[in-house]
Order: sequence, then structure tokens, then C-alpha cells
Amino acid sequence: MSTVKETVEVEVPVHTAYNQWTQFEEFPNFMEGVEQITQLDDRHNHWTTKIGGVRREFDTEIVDQLPDERITWRTTSGDVEQKGTVRFQRVDDTHTRVELVMDVEPGGATEKVADLLGTIDRRVKGDMRRFKQFVEERGAESGAWRGRIRPGDTGGTL
Repeated sequence: MSTVKETVEVEVPVHTAYNQWTQFEEFPNFMEGVEQITQLDDRHNHWTTKIGGVRREFDTEIVDQLPDERITWRTTSGDVEQKGTVRFQRVDDTHTRVELVMDVEPGGATEKVADLLGTIDRRVKGDMRRFKQFVEERGAESGAWRGRIRPGDTGGTL
């Protein structure tokens, strides 16, 4: 399993950066290779990606979510294995540090080669730069979900 870590500082308040990140269906606007995300309920999302000509579908579950601080997830189905946390740290009233740490297990031969060549790391770095641009250009979040999910919680409806 490979660990990818990237941090960006965005020129928006912490609540704006956090709120925008909770809008999972907007991820295709800044994440390369993400074709669609369908939010199934407050904990579960279905992803469709196409990377290097390979289409993948998988589900994720949010296992910990604390407004303005962090969101932690893991995959629950499909042939993609990953888990990660995105953290939000207030720098000042108008700046936020966003740190993404992901553990990714490359699925097929193409993904394993991409990992060895640093492609996954570069993609995540690019995604974080595009998130910065996306949220700064908007100046405001496109929506928000401010619920609390604790490890071990069950259920989940919108």
C-alpha cells in the first residue's frame, strides 16, 4: 500500500474549505479521472473513475467526520482499496491549510506501474491544486453538510 500526502493553503475561511469538501458530487470539477460521485446517504458514496483508460466503480464510507476539522473514509466495495483523511486547519480568518493523507493499494498492473512511476502522487498533488483554485474562484461553498460522524456510528440517511 502506498501513502500519498499533500497539503495546500487555500485563501478561504476554514468553514468554507470544509463545507466545499463535503460536496462530494462536485469532486469531478477538480479531481482528474473522477467521472461521477453519487452520494447515497450521509456516510456512503458511489464513485466512477476512469484513469489510464481503466474504468472503476467503488463505494466509500465516511468513518469519522468532525466539522471544520476532518473527514476520514475507506472503500467498502469494488476493486479499489484505499483509506484516507483530509484535515482542515485554520491559519487565520481567511486562510485554511488542507492536508490530504491517503493509503492506496493499486489494483491492476496498470495501477501498480503508475504507482511505481509516481503517477498517483502527482495526480493527488494536481487534485489538491485544482481544489484550491476551485474553492478560491468560487469564494463561497456550493453547499455544506455539517453533521458529525463518529467511528463506530451506524446508519446514514440524508
